[in-house]
Amino acid sequence: MPTGLYRLHHSSQAHFLTFSCFHRKPLLDRLGMYDPFLEALEQVRRRLRFRVFAYVVMPEHVHLLVNEPEVATVAAMMQLLKTKVALRARTKIAQGEERMPFWQDRYFDHNVRNHAGFVTQLRYIHRNPVKRGLCSAPQDYPWSSFRAWGTGAIGIVEVECDWTARRREQDQAKLMSH
Repeated sequence: MPTGLYRLHHSSQAHFLTFSCFHRKPLLDRLGMYDPFLEALEQVRRRLRFRVFAYVVMPEHVHLLVNEPEVATVAAMMQLLKTKVALRARTKIAQGEERMPFWQDRYFDHNVRNHAGFVTQLRYIHRNPVKRGLCSAPQDYPWSSFRAWGTGAIGIVEVECDWTARRREQDQAKLMSH
């Protein structure tokens, strides 16, 4: 996070997070770390109990839209997530290859203060691969939460959206009827 800015902890606001690979190198792509990143995100989500509203994993950076973890700060969540991914990436780096950090040290954390801001960040996240020319439509990019929002598709990461809420209600109704 840039110096001179402050974070609002326990604000009940969503957080738009952006973080990059070291020197913006496309390490997520080059090392095949898209799915391992998502697996680590889901593990951290469950452990620290926070909601993922949206994500996109690009070749050299990641955008997340999340709420504050129930049992930690966003900073602690980011540290745990980045560490898990970096440790997994080390196993994929070839012997003798340059040893460098996987992630840039800092990250950008923007508190989303209202519904309009939430929708703006959600659209930005899902349109990012199209803007970069990685696909022609958001639904074509496999490492994004767009399909969870558009069709209710279940992926590696549980995405908090209308479909998730409906599934929870249906599961609750089934439990109550038995």
